[in-house]
Amino acid sequence: MTSVVDRQCGAKFRTECQSGEKPRAAIMANDKHLPPVVWAQRNDKLYITINVEDCKGASVKFDNNSLQFSGKGGKENLDYEVKLDFYGEIDGEKSKFAILPRHVPVVVVKKEGGPYWPRLLKETTKVHWLKTDFDKWRDEDDSDVDDSKDAAFEDMMNDMGSYKGTGEDLGNDDDDSDDEGLPDLE
Repeated sequence: MTSVVDRQCGAKFRTECQSGEKPRAAIMANDKHLPPVVWAQRNDKLYITINVEDCKGASVKFDNNSLQFSGKGGKENLDYEVKLDFYGEIDGEKSKFAILPRHVPVVVVKKEGGPYWPRLLKETTKVHWLKTDFDKWRDEDDSDVDDSKDAAFEDMMNDMGSYKGTGEDLGNDDDDSDDEGLPDLE
């Protein structure tokens, strides 16, 4: 077993290897795992996706300049935790998240709109679990890009609010509107 000190937060991690295999995941010293995180930005907001499947008991907390996530999920039902100390200030009250089956999308509203941040985190060191989301990324000077994908994502997040799921039955599926006009099976 080897130990590594992460310069980002000063936390000590341990990686477990058996028979010379590569380590599967970084584990914080308190046995919390770091989830894979991808991000993109616009002038006034950040798009952050925390990739934890089947997340249970998720908690997302916003501060003036940070986001704290914790939850349990994945195939092995592991405990995940991450804190993002942002480059600039955010508006936690306007920021939103949703808990979906494969990931937790988060829209973080910047306190002040304006130029893109040079990086997501306050610290300049690169962390292995944080990557750029090139599906959502746009350069600051892109003026010929269609905003319909952003609007659709914003509408979905507004419809969900901070959706956490109710666990209740949402009705009978026998009378779906998309079933009209289908021929009977023989």
